[in-house]
Amino acid sequence: MAKQQSFADKAAKAAAQKGSKCPVCGTIFQPLLFVSSEPSKTTGSVKFNERRVNVCKCNEKTVYN
Repeated sequence: MAKQQSFADKAAKAAAQKGSKCPVCGTIFQPLLFVSSEPSKTTGSVKFNERRVNVCKCNEKTVYN
């Protein structure tokens, strides 16, 4: 028979933050997909460059600007 889970157990599990912490400020990193448009060197058309960035309070001003 399965163990009964109370509402307090469910709320505690949902409140637990997952992920790695920033060593400088101590906040949890938020993953972000950073998309920038850059002109192609060969054809001159515009291409989208995508990269994953972890954002915290330390580097959010540099990433968003």
